[in-house]
Amino acid sequence: MINDIPLIVGIALGTAVAVGYVLVLIGMRQEDRHMRLADVPPTRAAGLARRVTGCHVRSGTATAPHAPRRA
Repeated sequence: MINDIPLIVGIALGTAVAVGYVLVLIGMRQEDRHMRLADVPPTRAAGLARRVTGCHVRSGTATAPHAPRRA
């Protein structure tokens, strides 16, 4: 019984990683269809894919990249 605990933990972690991977793949497929990253994600899976890949839109106002910074 004590030897089965690492196996059970490994299977649980592996399953969690696999499910997360599938959700990100589904979200990426949905983003590819819509091609609108400036909008709100169409589904939760798409929102998760944006967060994981770092391709999400932050709220607030954007500044021009060439604008001088004030100290």
